[in-house]
Amino acid sequence: MRTPSRRRPPRAMLALAAAGTLLAPLLSGCWAGAGGAGSGGDSLNVLMVNNPQMTELQKLAPRFTEETGIEVNFTVLPENDVRDKISQDFANQAGQYDVATLSNYEIPIYARNGWLKAMDPYVAKDPAYDEQDVLGPMRESLTGDDGKLYGQPFYGESSFLMYRKDVFEAKGLTMPAHPTWQQVAGLAAEADGAEPGMKGICLRGLPGWGEVMAPLTTVVNTFGGTWFDQDWTARLDSPEWRKATEFYVGLVRDHGESGAAQSGFAECLNNMTQGKVAMWYDATSAAGSLEASGSPVKGKIGYAPAPVEETESSGWLYTWAWGIQNASRNPDKAWQFVSWASGKRYERLVGEEFGWSNVPAGKRASTYTDPDYVQEAAAFQEMTKEAIEGARPTDPGVQPRPAPGIQFVGIPEFTDLGTKVSQEISAAIAGRQSVDSALRKSQELAEKISEEYEGR
Repeated sequence: MRTPSRRRPPRAMLALAAAGTLLAPLLSGCWAGAGGAGSGGDSLNVLMVNNPQMTELQKLAPRFTEETGIEVNFTVLPENDVRDKISQDFANQAGQYDVATLSNYEIPIYARNGWLKAMDPYVAKDPAYDEQDVLGPMRESLTGDDGKLYGQPFYGESSFLMYRKDVFEAKGLTMPAHPTWQQVAGLAAEADGAEPGMKGICLRGLPGWGEVMAPLTTVVNTFGGTWFDQDWTARLDSPEWRKATEFYVGLVRDHGESGAAQSGFAECLNNMTQGKVAMWYDATSAAGSLEASGSPVKGKIGYAPAPVEETESSGWLYTWAWGIQNASRNPDKAWQFVSWASGKRYERLVGEEFGWSNVPAGKRASTYTDPDYVQEAAAFQEMTKEAIEGARPTDPGVQPRPAPGIQFVGIPEFTDLGTKVSQEISAAIAGRQSVDSALRKSQELAEKISEEYEGR
């Protein structure tokens, strides 16, 4: 039994703790700061993740320079490396990079610590950017505690259920318009073995706070569970967490892909593309690959909302967005880049140059009325928009939460906590321990966060 909680530390103390947590892995190394290096004059330094959409942006950046005279110097790194480098530069306010790609997980935390420049003044002076065209959940997820905007989305996603329409038809199965997880489990059992070597469903089991914990946390939410209650009490030992986790682990062990404990987004995408699974619950962004020219399953996939139990919706919300460092020497020019890279004209430029399936969608309402995009993405575009608009980042479950987030908890400690818990869950999926054992260890990890935030 724990002692009664004392008064929660003031926000300033929590902000200091947040900064310390983000910097902890950095201080163990030998990084010594930017040494005064940075952009200046008519150039910008942009630090970004190395996904395909960013590679295309690099190719199109000379168009921005032609229009504005602003040179853009890109540093492009894999996701884990770019997160480390961004936290180094922004936490120290070194000013080496003017703009960086940040997700809706980091932006509210960085804003709270004063590392980002508010974008409201720029939005007000740039009516062509059309902030109201940005989908509401995206704007909300990139807003700080003070109600100001600190990021603009480059692309966004939610989650939904993908299934083989032809397999369902051959087996006489019907996907409900709004499936529950219990219905999905029944369909997975029916579809298991529908074709030689085909399993009923693919679900992530790979360790990682952004791998297995992303879909599992949405299942926990809709089953009535939460990582922490409103008073920061850890709840991973609750009946709801146990029911959700036993369901998820049981489903993937009974009817999921082989090697589930080592399967993440990439592996499930491969399984779905190669016809090894009949269903897959994951990111809406996967649809573009499944429907791409040359995909063996193009035209064969149906899409349904994220399955639910006790909530009306359960899809997650994620975006790679642009943030401007508070210490930037060129904040006005940085906004010009952000406005261009997240604007309507940029989406049309991508469509015309690289094809409409490559448009960094999921962020603007106008994208889903563009006839060229709608035609190219007809199979999934409306379901994607509905999933994003239905996401509830501040109210994803059945009870009040102490921090925002659907598939994560919006505190800096979650990267470490989520990763450690994911390792326990993955071990249960692999059959190396029971769900009870995994959750008992996970609860102990979460209680350490409770103690810090409650001041126990």
